[in-house]
Amino acid sequence: MSSDGPFRPREKLFEQQKYYQNVQKYTHLKGPLDKVTSVAIPLALASSCIFMIGRGIYNMSHGIGKKE
Repeated sequence: MSSDGPFRPREKLFEQQKYYQNVQKYTHLKGPLDKVTSVAIPLALASSCIFMIGRGIYNMSHGIGKKE
């Protein structure tokens, strides 16, 4: 039986752990592209939903787009 080694050397893992533990940001914003996935995408989804809800309310109140 041969034992497989870890995917990365321990030293490299320890360096990354030290880096991420010393960064003075929130845990979900520590990576370089984490602001895009945790801030920009939800804001875009929320704004598009609010726009579509507003447009639907406007159309209902003015009777636009009714099927006969």
